[in-house]
Amino acid sequence: MKQAGQGKEKPLKAVTVQTDQVDSVQAGQELGNAIAQKMGSVPDAVLVFASSTHDYQALLTAVQDACRPAILIGCSSAGEFTSAGRGEGAACAFALQAPEMRFTAAVGRRLSENREAAAQDVVSSFNGLSDHQYGHRTAIVLADALAGFTDDLVEQLTRLTGGTYRFVGGGAGDDARFQQTHVFYGTEAITDAVVALEILSNKPIGIGVRHGWQPASDRMRVTEAEGVDLVSLNAIPAEEVIGEYAVATGQDFDRTAPVPFFLHNTLGIEVGDRYRLRVPLAVNDDGSLHCASDVPAGSLTRIMKTDTPSAAQAAEEAARDAVDQLGELEPEAALFFDCVATRLRIGNEFGNELAKVQGILGQAEYAGCNTYGQIARAEGQFGGFHNCTAVVCVFPK
Repeated sequence: MKQAGQGKEKPLKAVTVQTDQVDSVQAGQELGNAIAQKMGSVPDAVLVFASSTHDYQALLTAVQDACRPAILIGCSSAGEFTSAGRGEGAACAFALQAPEMRFTAAVGRRLSENREAAAQDVVSSFNGLSDHQYGHRTAIVLADALAGFTDDLVEQLTRLTGGTYRFVGGGAGDDARFQQTHVFYGTEAITDAVVALEILSNKPIGIGVRHGWQPASDRMRVTEAEGVDLVSLNAIPAEEVIGEYAVATGQDFDRTAPVPFFLHNTLGIEVGDRYRLRVPLAVNDDGSLHCASDVPAGSLTRIMKTDTPSAAQAAEEAARDAVDQLGELEPEAALFFDCVATRLRIGNEFGNELAKVQGILGQAEYAGCNTYGQIARAEGQFGGFHNCTAVVCVFPK
């Protein structure tokens, strides 16, 4: 457990930085030196998002040595961005100094073996369950989503904290390779794990969640699923259902290379009057669909559709929702998480989505990355683990 930032009556200060340096040591030095220069003092917490092209330990050690943050966490990513620009194969960082807040870093390991135990390890480091001097409890959660069942992890965290925390974050990426992802805890890069930054504050932190997808098929029942593998819909093999839909809508569906189809045709699980998105990534030999996140057996689902303008509008609305939650307070900075599938689907138009977020934030800067799923659990917002969804977390001045 690592802690930082206890005090009163001093404003939050945030710094966002990025680098295109390909050498990991130089990239870490550039990030750390820029943070130290812009902040002018030791940051309470730094979050790093880095491409899988980097040597994570070398990068993180260089950041640590350059700016000496009290807390350093982060994750591997699939596209990195700040208010100053975006790229792939890069690295960026988000630094906070807020004496009126209390920060604690936590880690849970062996996520695939026992999500409840991993969640318990994270929550055992939280101070908000016993420290009641702060009115707001938030945790930024970054998980190795390839370990699976991140939705259940969020449920476990919610249960163990009695629903008193708001969670926001995403699943680590590896530049759309879907082979191995890491979370960062200090200078350590870990697989099969989850890290969290607990933030206790007396000012609200805004969280907005939108995706911009609409139903395009009839409602179907998930009649069989095994973890992240969707076996059947309405007792029909999932591949057959998708193939029939592709023919009916005049789209090409290549089972040996299905990602182009699924970037434009994802699945939506009904949750009340909303849909939690799931992106299929491959067709297994048995005709089941291998998805980015688990699809619960028995749930109702539809095939969903969207377009490029809808993605930008969703990000804009998520940012607006987050800012509105600040009330009369002005935004100081924001974290933005969006799905790698969105970036792959809309290409260079992803820049328009970032511009919409900046338009809502005004002069406030943001940093973030493309993730393998997005985490959001907050009152008044669509909660859980999502795919193809824009999630914005706004910090007030």
